[in-house]
Amino acid sequence: MTQTPLPSGTIADIAVIGGTGFYSFLDDPTEHVVTTPYGDPSAPVAVGTVAGRTVAFLPRHGTHHDFPPHGIPYRANLWALRSLGVRQVLAPCAVGGLSETVAPGDVVVPDQLVDRTHRRIGSFVERGACHLPFADPYCATLGGAVTSADPTIKAGGTMVVIEGPRFSTRAESRAYAADGWSLINMTGSPEAALAREMRQCYTAIALVTDMDAGAESGDGVGQEEVFALFKANLERLTGVLTDTIAALGDLPDPATCSCSTWAEGVEVTYDIPG
Repeated sequence: MTQTPLPSGTIADIAVIGGTGFYSFLDDPTEHVVTTPYGDPSAPVAVGTVAGRTVAFLPRHGTHHDFPPHGIPYRANLWALRSLGVRQVLAPCAVGGLSETVAPGDVVVPDQLVDRTHRRIGSFVERGACHLPFADPYCATLGGAVTSADPTIKAGGTMVVIEGPRFSTRAESRAYAADGWSLINMTGSPEAALAREMRQCYTAIALVTDMDAGAESGDGVGQEEVFALFKANLERLTGVLTDTIAALGDLPDPATCSCSTWAEGVEVTYDIPG
């Protein structure tokens, strides 16, 4: 792809944050260098077309998997996308299963999130009293568009986000399951909250790559099996993304969604570009 500074007037209203394998689903992509007040994003942003819509793609971990989960520049990523005009974010991710309600190979659109990270800057707010409503962390409208794209996708469930980069102990995994949480992941927070602060609709699209250590016997989860199952499901996930993006034009203007309107009348103490 050609890499150029972002030209004036280039806008994408939809973004995908995912693995590097998703580059291939963009038609005629061009990479654009975006600078932010929070440092560089994970990589230059690729802008191309999908189903006739202009879409931005950002590899969450960097072009060559440069960033571990706790080192991803989450604030720079979401600010960069909003600076392009992005109002809707689709976020495919790999997750472990904690409950018998899910199995490897399942795709799930969760509706709740629990944050168990501890080293990450989780907000754009650095001064003043600006409190984010976050009772429902994912956009129900955007999530509904995803589940409508494929009837085999499971709707609902709670995703707990751990710090990483290590996987859970069996005791930790069993405790999460006992709390009723069904999915476990390392990258979903603070990504979801930062998107809400940027007044963006956001939904996770979680591919279950394994059952977590406390959910099955054996040696526990390993990196190789996670990467392999995610790679094997790339074609399915890109199909879901393409069908979802094609349907987004029929949804209400995201500016009227509660993911955006929460900030109306609120003294927001940080910059929202675009």
